Amino acid sequence: MISACGSSVVALVTADNTSHVEGMPEAAAEIPNFNSTACNVFMCKGLQFADNAANVQIFQPGQVVNILASIPIPHEGPMNVSVINTKTNTAIGNPLVSFVSYADESLAALPANNTNFNVTIPTTLGSTCAVAGTCVLQWFWFGTAADQTYESCVDMVAPGSAGAAANITAASSTSVARMFILVDLAK
Repeated sequence: MISACGSSVVALVTADNTSHVEGMPEAAAEIPNFNSTACNVFMCKGLQFADNAANVQIFQPGQVVNILASIPIPHEGPMNVSVINTKTNTAIGNPLVSFVSYADESLAALPANNTNFNVTIPTTLGSTCAVAGTCVLQWFWFGTAADQTYESCVDMVAPGSAGAAANITAASSTSVARMFILVDLAK
């Protein structure tokens, strides 16, 4: 990450891995000739696949994946979990789960489904996510009153067919991916 994003961006993520994304462009501005293509701070906080290739998760189409979210400071707003194309930073299909109102700080306690929920890997991905580094499972939350964006990503592959499985590289069955700090993947 340091070669793509520079020391000030890395320092921000390292100092507070639960931080919101909006502070990252300011950190990037401290770096002469910052390359926003190499380090897209609005895509998994700029974290790089090359730093996480050993932690790629293999999900089967239709597989139910349990997600446990740790929310140290609630900020009410929308949230979704989606499969994201890492080249375009766009969702592939509809969100796997979404909330119009999530992590509402006015509640005495967060609803259980804000911190422990399941998503189902789409059966419509085909071979789109068959090669490691092309897709992530992204948890995306925007606190409206705080005007802050939080995101975490899991590097993933979802083989679309038996032949596609041969294209999976650097995959493992360990359960942590790209600085998945606010959201912990539980298998």
